[in-house]
Amino acid sequence: MADTAGRWALVLGASSGFGEATARALAERGMNVCGVHLDRRAGMAHVDEITAAIRGAGRDALFLNVNAADHEKRRQVLDALVQRMAESGGGAIRVLLHSLAFGSLTPFVGAEPARLATPAQIEMTLNVMAHSLVYWVQDAVARDLLVRGSRIVAMTSAGSTRVWPGYGAVSAAKAALEAHVRQLAVELGPMGVTVNAIRAGVTDTPAFRKIPGADLMAEHVRTRNPSGRMTETADVARVITMLAGDDAQWITGTVIGVDGGEDVAT
Repeated sequence: MADTAGRWALVLGASSGFGEATARALAERGMNVCGVHLDRRAGMAHVDEITAAIRGAGRDALFLNVNAADHEKRRQVLDALVQRMAESGGGAIRVLLHSLAFGSLTPFVGAEPARLATPAQIEMTLNVMAHSLVYWVQDAVARDLLVRGSRIVAMTSAGSTRVWPGYGAVSAAKAALEAHVRQLAVELGPMGVTVNAIRAGVTDTPAFRKIPGADLMAEHVRTRNPSGRMTETADVARVITMLAGDDAQWITGTVIGVDGGEDVAT
């Protein structure tokens, strides 16, 4: 990635977890960052820290506090990115990271109907954590923002094939997300755009802490992971940075495990 002039990373979910770590890592490697996040006023100080770090690395930072699953907001973000690129002489999206972790963590059936997942919650979870990837890609292609060498990366989890209490809607979303990755990889292949999913190991992020039984899951992983620890966001950011390089052009349409051997050992 020696020539990074005009190259942008579009990070969905940029204010914490995998999105934050990747935004910082790609800025250190010379990319400008357009970050989409949804934070209340209390979280904006941390967002300012992230943008300051990106600018401190000598790169541009365009962060927008909007709902990434809102169709009109999505279009506004991409139009703002096109405008920012035009002001600096042009550019394209080198990396589009989909790291949206917002969904229902409630069981499907049980003795307390008031605590069960509703149709609206299930549909929202699938839309935010899976279907929105397709919509962002469609609108980015329509604006000629994805070019040969662009990379699309989506964050999945072992939950796409495994069961955990209350994780049903998210599990369905992760399975759908992986299906979207495969389809997009085939459809974007002629353009030279790669599409992959990262199956990160259990990682201590704000989204992880909301999962019922997260402490138990974390303890299990620390005990069983061959590497002797949980996955860290920096582990994932380093892999995405590698995928952003020219040598990764032939990796597409797959789910890449980044977990220190967790999946095969547990």
